[in-house]
Amino acid sequence: MSGVRPSVGWGVVHLMLRAIPGEAGAVEAIEAIDEFTAVDPQQVIAFSVLGGGADVGLMALGPDLDALDVLTKKVLSGPFDVAYSFFSLTEGSEYTTGEDEERARLEAAGEADVEGALATWRERMEKYMDARLHPRMPPKDVIAFYPMSKRRAEGANWYSLPFEDRKRLMQGHATVGRRYAGRVVQLITGATGLDDWEWGVTLVADDPVTIKDIVYEMRFDEVTARYGEFGPFFVGLVMDPAEAFARAGLVREAAG
Repeated sequence: MSGVRPSVGWGVVHLMLRAIPGEAGAVEAIEAIDEFTAVDPQQVIAFSVLGGGADVGLMALGPDLDALDVLTKKVLSGPFDVAYSFFSLTEGSEYTTGEDEERARLEAAGEADVEGALATWRERMEKYMDARLHPRMPPKDVIAFYPMSKRRAEGANWYSLPFEDRKRLMQGHATVGRRYAGRVVQLITGATGLDDWEWGVTLVADDPVTIKDIVYEMRFDEVTARYGEFGPFFVGLVMDPAEAFARAGLVREAAG
């Protein structure tokens, strides 16, 4: 069949796998990953999951959902049981500042060259949106993933709030994230109507303490403290797929 491509954004599959030592198929899974990543801009991040929640984790992303599905099926035909999986799409944010708002802010601030400042802002926003919709995940040592939703409880229903209130709260939430720029790369993907949770959060960094710190600090933000619901957390050490499989007791010769 021809590839199925979302009209906006790329598909993202997170797989948390439990290895079945002694069974064949790991080499074929590695070959499937190599075949998938040979097509630009398709990417796979492989990692050895810390703790006992899973053995190997894979994050695969790209514009072609058919290619993602083929990769997933080839990997799962190998020596693995699925400990957890999540499907989502990259997306922009409905709370992003618009050009009219930015113009009004600049004029209110007394900016001498409003048009020049807006041109710089447009360039920055274009890069920001491209990074959200078409991410190139950087090489980092540690990856963390967790799904989340916004609470719909009596007295704390995110979806009953007026848009302007939600936007104000989310802009404050984003301020916390910007304090970690350069230390943590965060990718938010949308799964409303696609999986059991509404968003997936992927964090990559070189220091696991940084991941712990940003998640902890955001817990005090009202968006999280009052309206956040979270699924399971998975953290792993990023490495070559063959090395991750070998560490889980599979195809040891492939990692040598």
